[in-house]
Amino acid sequence: MKNLSANQAPRSVDARRSELYSLLGELPPRNRRITVKTVSIEQRAGYTLEKLVLDLNGLEPVPAYFVKPANARGKLPTILYHHAHGGDYKLGKDELIAGRSLIYKPPYAEALTSMGYAALCADTWVFGERSTRTEMDTFKEMLWKGRILWGMMVYDSLRAMDYLVSRPDVDANRIGTLGLSMGSTMAWWLAALDERVRICVDICCLTDFDALMEINNLKGHGIYYYVPSLLKHFTTSQINALIAPRPHLSLAGNLDDLTPPKGLERVDADLKRVYAEAGAPQAWKLLRWDVDHGETGEMRQAILPFLKEHL
Repeated sequence: MKNLSANQAPRSVDARRSELYSLLGELPPRNRRITVKTVSIEQRAGYTLEKLVLDLNGLEPVPAYFVKPANARGKLPTILYHHAHGGDYKLGKDELIAGRSLIYKPPYAEALTSMGYAALCADTWVFGERSTRTEMDTFKEMLWKGRILWGMMVYDSLRAMDYLVSRPDVDANRIGTLGLSMGSTMAWWLAALDERVRICVDICCLTDFDALMEINNLKGHGIYYYVPSLLKHFTTSQINALIAPRPHLSLAGNLDDLTPPKGLERVDADLKRVYAEAGAPQAWKLLRWDVDHGETGEMRQAILPFLKEHL
């Protein structure tokens, strides 16, 4: 497998990151000014909830939630949390505070703030307060205009990182990323592209592209997932190799047809080699259970200590 070693010269790794970013279509400038409007600040049980509207892309407002422990002081370790898809276009960022059927209880707003972490979750394109048009219509119009829906989603996540590091209550050296399903995919794409992400936790969507095709399940992912020409340049392993040697925990179900076992084995073998070459063999961990698509109590029990250890 080419271009997989994590101990390449830094310029080569940077070049691969630039190559990956270049596949995401025509994106707005990365240096445009971000503005924020605070809609409200609420006190919840154990944490403070800020309802925000961010201007990340200059095209449409991005509603978001920022949560932090009640009465928190100083700079906090922070998670950029990515919500799932699940066909529930109305839920979006509310997953952070309300959870969903595939997320173990309590919701991550409660779990993370109880550990002393802050978290940000934004509605991605076509979800939550941004669900004014269908995923398919948005994908098609963007394609006509030279844009890619996944690329615009990733761009917003990168700009959300820019926003987080600007906040006086966020420790810019202790930012992690986490998500389930679509949010899982976003977690590892973001961590691959942005070295400011110190730790990545992906739940139930470390999908090997070739394995997905081998079991004829491209239909399992929404249209948002597909990036033109991606397979000419990257495998799943090669994208995830760009995260090394930073800590990366992946959790998967052996009965989940979105993450075929053969693909999990392939990615695991590749990343074990990458992390060993980087001198950080313990920083990569893939945990698997005989379950379907969704976070279980055992997964949660693995995630929180991993965060505590590395962030």
